[in-house]
Amino acid sequence: MTEPQNSDISNSAARRPKYDVPSGVIIRAVEPEDATGVTALANLPGYRWGTMRLPYQSVSATREKMWTGGTGLVGLVAVQEDKIVGMATLRRFEGRRSHVGTIGMGIHDAYVGKGIGTALLSALVDVADDWWALRRVELTVNADNTRAINLYKRMGFEQEGLLRDYALRGGVFVDAISMARLRGSAIHT
Repeated sequence: MTEPQNSDISNSAARRPKYDVPSGVIIRAVEPEDATGVTALANLPGYRWGTMRLPYQSVSATREKMWTGGTGLVGLVAVQEDKIVGMATLRRFEGRRSHVGTIGMGIHDAYVGKGIGTALLSALVDVADDWWALRRVELTVNADNTRAINLYKRMGFEQEGLLRDYALRGGVFVDAISMARLRGSAIHT
């Protein structure tokens, strides 16, 4: 038997995710049959409040949006007891911005604060760093979403700017914060 090369990943610990997944939660790729569960998630009031989603999203609209990313999109779901409790995406840009990706995510209203967002974001950062070698990962978050902002900061994202009157939410214009994480930044978990 030959010794493994340094470039081989022979240690099972090296292949394990770099983050903890809450007990009973599975993080996996989104599948076409997830459209109904993702739609139910997106139509929750708290989920929608923290995203750019409109109310009354249909399953067909979800299906169309889920499959328009091609090879430059990683979509993940968090599943607990056969129920989708979170979703996150990493979309890689093309051309002169091919070193950049953008993240979008949301958690089921009843599962916020249980570590699911951390697990999803950690999985996407792993893809960005170790599989796509992205230099920059960016996101936009509502300025009043302190829970999400604190998560992003723990994961090495820094605020880059304030986007005033960024979006209409509940009949009121709300501000958003642009944040980014440059590869090599410290991760504080």
